[in-house]
Amino acid sequence: MIRVLVVDDHPMMRAGISVEINTEPDMIVVGEAIDGHEAIRQFRLHKPEVMLIDMRMPNMGGLETISKIREEFPAARIVVLTTAAGDFHAMRAFRAGASGYLFKDMLGSELVKTIRLVHQGQRCIPDEIASKLLSASGEAELTVRELDVLRRAARGLSNKLIAEDMNISEHTVKGYLKNIMAKLQANDRTHAVTISIQRGFFDV
Repeated sequence: MIRVLVVDDHPMMRAGISVEINTEPDMIVVGEAIDGHEAIRQFRLHKPEVMLIDMRMPNMGGLETISKIREEFPAARIVVLTTAAGDFHAMRAFRAGASGYLFKDMLGSELVKTIRLVHQGQRCIPDEIASKLLSASGEAELTVRELDVLRRAARGLSNKLIAEDMNISEHTVKGYLKNIMAKLQANDRTHAVTISIQRGFFDV
């Protein structure tokens, strides 16, 4: 039996996933969790073959949870469940240690297949995300500082207010924005913000 742990803060989502898995002759849900803290406790208790985890949860989100579990259990096989289509979301998930990435609207047709493939040691990436990751693979990555500037720009702060908020000069902010626009191939700061939201650099 493939023993599965389901982690999602929405009860109806957990229930639906569990019913689908438990109807399969070779799978069983051994535990459920509503956030990262509970997921880690449940993983230690049940040591499932595959864990399904939502990216966005209260208290401790999916990325941090994946990283902590993989630190303690390097062989853990984890599938991310998400509504986020941005390639940066997927990139962060795989870097944290995920083996699969599945959109929630694909659960009915792909869930069981993905669990089996990940259990066999394969990686599962939706075609839509795989093509985005491939096209973005040659791009320069934004630094942490550039992301900090971009988040503030997304909130509508002027260069002056960004500078004050980050305790840097306005000239430095302009330099960061110039680098950001070059890396994202954006026409202006508004275009850069739009691209970053579409790709999932941060949540708004």
